[in-house]
Amino acid sequence: MGKLDAENLKKLLACIKKDSRVIVPPLPGFDSGVHLLDDEQYLVVSTDPCLGVPQRWFGWLLIHYAASDVALFGAKPEFCTLNLLGPPQTNPKIFIEIMNHACKAAAELKMAVVTGHTGTYKGITTSIGVCTAYGTVNKEKLITPGDAKPGDSILCTKPLGLEVAVNFAIMRRKARQLFGADRVRKLSKLVNMQSCVKEALFLAEAKGVHAMHDATEGGLTAAINEMAEASKVGFRIDSKAIPIAKEAHLLQKHRSLTNEQMLSMSSTGTVIAATKSDETTEILKNLHNNGIEAKVLGVFTKDLKRILMRNGKEERFPQVANDPYEIILSESAHR
Repeated sequence: MGKLDAENLKKLLACIKKDSRVIVPPLPGFDSGVHLLDDEQYLVVSTDPCLGVPQRWFGWLLIHYAASDVALFGAKPEFCTLNLLGPPQTNPKIFIEIMNHACKAAAELKMAVVTGHTGTYKGITTSIGVCTAYGTVNKEKLITPGDAKPGDSILCTKPLGLEVAVNFAIMRRKARQLFGADRVRKLSKLVNMQSCVKEALFLAEAKGVHAMHDATEGGLTAAINEMAEASKVGFRIDSKAIPIAKEAHLLQKHRSLTNEQMLSMSSTGTVIAATKSDETTEILKNLHNNGIEAKVLGVFTKDLKRILMRNGKEERFPQVANDPYEIILSESAHR
């Protein structure tokens, strides 16, 4: 599922020539790129696909996937382009519904839709959307996943696995049996938790936030390893501090998932942030006052070791993400 592994991604990007106008080029672990705009500002650019999600949320998620990545670099999403593709038999009404929802989502974020493309093609078997989002940021306020410092606290907003729990509740009948009808109804109203625009922009304005990353594909495992690699630091995380949605634990039992898979569970909307230690308490307080809950998972370290503390003992934190998203959401798993 999803992205190429780091080694093949490096090979893929090897042909890209350096350009002095590009401040952050395509890099493993970086979900946005940055180029010069003028003497005071950078332009942050991110592009993301959307497919395999409920049609009534397709347009909303299409906008927020890319907008979230821009916000994580400290930039307010301002413009976007949209591509809508489908198989030859696609009813134009489907494209129109998706576009209406996308336009509403963009308007809520005060983003302007600039251009795009829509068409049907042989070989495509499902609706596919691609959104490219753009935002400006003052040079001194740019945030990247590669600026975590030794001694920084590791903050986590939203529990791991919430995305999977919500999508399972919406897309699979088995959810009522596992979660209960009342919880399924509540989860089905939490799709908007798969955006991190609000908390990313809030954190971008907070004093002492050095780096941010989302925990989408590959969950915490991918996010924290990519931050450590890009920042040339290590980390120490306490397993007891990691927030995991209770429904994710039910899915773990239902699908016999390992603890490592739980750490790798796609968690779109969850932000991992590196914050200056003596500013962390104030950041947590201000987040709470703005309706955003967060927890401290551990600390980034000068020592390059990547440690998970479990039951008072040190373990090596998983180096490679084993995301169980497809195992949980696949049709064959629930027939």
